[in-house]
Amino acid sequence: QVQLVESGGGLVQPGGSLRLSCAASGSIFSGNIMGWYRQAPGKQRELVAVITSGGYTNYADSVKGRFSISRDNAKNTVYLQMNTLKPEDTALYYCNVELIPSGSNYWGKGTLVTVSS
Repeated sequence: QVQLVESGGGLVQPGGSLRLSCAASGSIFSGNIMGWYRQAPGKQRELVAVITSGGYTNYADSVKGRFSISRDNAKNTVYLQMNTLKPEDTALYYCNVELIPSGSNYWGKGTLVTVSS
């Protein structure tokens, strides 16, 4: 079993920055993909960014150049640095981990990011 705890959400003005963190505990193995997804009101959950244990990253087109994902394997923690935030970035942000090769998937409870003046 894997537990994920997100932190770092909050209210920020357009153009501002936030840094999200997600700490994983439990049966985390060396091979895994950690990532961030978000769900805005009335919309489906969507990929924001993912990073493999080897450091390969992938971003949604809407956040490329503004967001940066990183991880600390020793701490089983993944981060999302969000810069130049826009009102359309407002959403509940979820941490996710996919274990390799089992494909088991785990989700955090989410942290709310609100971008508003």
